[in-house]
Amino acid sequence: MMCKTDRLFVATFFALIALTLTAPVFSQGASQSVASPEAIFSAGQNVKIEGTIVERNADGFRLRQLQGSIVSVNLTQNTEVTERKSNPFRRAKNYGVTELLPGLGVEVKGHGSSTGALAADEIRFRQDDYRMASVMDARVNPVEKRLNSDETRLTQTEENAKRLSGQVSEISEVSYAARGGAKAAQETADSALESAKVAGAEAKDAKNGVRLTNERITAMDDYDTKESVTVNFKIGSSVLSEKGKEDLDKLANAAKTEKGFMIEVAGFASSDGSAFLNQELSQRRADAVIRYLAENHAVPLRRFITPFGYGEKMPVGDNTTRAGRIQNRRVEVRILVNKGLTQSAMTMTAAN
Repeated sequence: MMCKTDRLFVATFFALIALTLTAPVFSQGASQSVASPEAIFSAGQNVKIEGTIVERNADGFRLRQLQGSIVSVNLTQNTEVTERKSNPFRRAKNYGVTELLPGLGVEVKGHGSSTGALAADEIRFRQDDYRMASVMDARVNPVEKRLNSDETRLTQTEENAKRLSGQVSEISEVSYAARGGAKAAQETADSALESAKVAGAEAKDAKNGVRLTNERITAMDDYDTKESVTVNFKIGSSVLSEKGKEDLDKLANAAKTEKGFMIEVAGFASSDGSAFLNQELSQRRADAVIRYLAENHAVPLRRFITPFGYGEKMPVGDNTTRAGRIQNRRVEVRILVNKGLTQSAMTMTAAN
């Protein structure tokens, strides 16, 4: 596992490369001022900008322009994500919105919304930029904020124990001076003893908290599969069947009962047709599943692991037979829950 210094170095290195590859920012019809920290657009204003994604959210992402200003970009149902290709003799590759990763340099065309944000109509990026952003995203610990929060709570508990110990001493001195005599000394001693017990209990809780946090860190890289479904497709098609939609409906309902879940989507194809076309077909099938879950069950985009199309690889059936090829034209969908979360809940229940 990387330390914070290593993660900071990797993130800074790739961010500098992404900023070097992006072009100057410009708008259609009029130049945009980037003097303010947050860029604001008029409703209906046509805009074309370039920059680097610095943060993802459920509705879109935040983009940093070369001049330093931040732009809030909203994704819509009509937003197209395509390759920014340099070869004019081939068709640009289409991507899913889940492939818009932090650190990725993009070009955004759109229009100003009523809130002053940029509603994206088209988003383009280079394949080389996407590869760098993918490497950077894989190296960043997705649970760092939760661990920092746990560490903060443990530190506060230890500080409270220290303050309580100091208060015991102050109470002893004031009580002895005010009352005097053996009775006052006895009462002060009893109070100090009780407070010391409380402080000891707080210190013990702090140590248990550190132990539980270490156990969570150990389990953070492991995931349990809670639910899974396989959706099959017709030959050469990425259109969901009614049976496939019913299976996805059941999976989405099961996901609503889980906390901190992720959804893994992997597309596959049979050996019918060329390997290149089957690679693209398997990716379109995976994107179709994600779009259905997002549009029909409001599953936030942040819950999806970047989908991947494997093409003809990893068949489950024999491609030399018709039945085997039917089995291979599929998308596998899994609900994953981090073991660190489930283990933490079980450990806390046992401790209580």
